[in-house]
Amino acid sequence: MTALPASQTISSEIKKLKKRKNALILAHYYQDPDIQDVADMVGDSLQMAQFAATSTADILVVAGVFFMAETAKILNPSRKVLLPDLMAGCSLADSCPPDKFSAFIEQHPGSPVVTYINCSAEIKAMSDVVCTSSNAVTIIKSIKTEKPIIFAPDINLGKYLIQQTGRDLLLWNGSCMVHENFSIDKILELHRTNPKARFIAHPESPPHILKVASYIGSTKGMIDFVRQNQCDEFIVATEAGILHQMHKEVPDKTLIPAPGYEDNTCACSECPYMKMNTMEKLYQSLLLEQPTVHVDEAVRLKAAQALARMLTLS
Repeated sequence: MTALPASQTISSEIKKLKKRKNALILAHYYQDPDIQDVADMVGDSLQMAQFAATSTADILVVAGVFFMAETAKILNPSRKVLLPDLMAGCSLADSCPPDKFSAFIEQHPGSPVVTYINCSAEIKAMSDVVCTSSNAVTIIKSIKTEKPIIFAPDINLGKYLIQQTGRDLLLWNGSCMVHENFSIDKILELHRTNPKARFIAHPESPPHILKVASYIGSTKGMIDFVRQNQCDEFIVATEAGILHQMHKEVPDKTLIPAPGYEDNTCACSECPYMKMNTMEKLYQSLLLEQPTVHVDEAVRLKAAQALARMLTLS
């Protein structure tokens, strides 16, 4: 491993490497604050996909998880796509193996296939259209069919979409380990001690969590809600990394991370995969231009069609 610069200079070294190599860093809201601060853009899955599609950089460094880097490569096949740690996976994406999902599709011939962007390139390639939590309602409503719609991999988002659209969805049974971990009892107790706080939640959360939420939305939607709402206190049910950008938007408001089943002092609302990326790994990745992310061309072309339909509808 190449020797690292001192911790106080690693941020400036990363910025120098970006300029020299014509590279851009795309960071998800769930990344560590230091990574968010050195990134060229910070956003949710939809924003990252749109930014990647319009970029002219030679190198795209995805500070997120593997399916996000795959998505960047699908949309930018001629560019080098880097992921600081190739082991940064996703519990939700892993819950939908391609062979089993293919069999699921075969059991429901003629049903359109809509997949949440938090899935592998192989799953996207089996899809008619991809969606994110930002545009899922719009996309489901736009599909004209008399057949039930297959939706994967997140069952909680799927249940929310049924409620919001009234459509007949065939749901794959997958979920996110972070959003499944929130404790309704502890959230209600937290609200009792903070009665003025508004409770906001991501639609990947289970129905019993969403039932008590004042607002349900994507990561970007949650940030916009906190900024625009007149309330000064919020309990936030999604990965804790989002609080960094929220604090930037509303420095005078009180933001409380929703507790999980474990002790309230633990990092139970943090995604261990997201946190596998570090400033040191980001520096090494840019310096050595690896690890690179590749997608089989046949898979990429099919996945690109599903993503293109999403971006058109978005």
